[in-house]
Amino acid sequence: MLRCPNCNSKEIGKIGSHQFYCWGCYIELTVNGDKMSVYQVEEDGTLSSLDDLFFGDEFAAPSFPEAQASS
Repeated sequence: MLRCPNCNSKEIGKIGSHQFYCWGCYIELTVNGDKMSVYQVEEDGTLSSLDDLFFGDEFAAPSFPEAQASS
């Protein structure tokens, strides 16, 4: 099961083929293969990357079967 890397919540909603939204802390997650990116949704709807706060230079996300099943 997909968990939020920020708040560890399981309340993750799917908003696109590889995009998810955390209802616990209101961030957007993008999973592409073994890579995950994390974004803050700004007031005007734009996304600001939070990858440098969570992952540093490189991050290999754990396997997410539900993310790959919908590919």
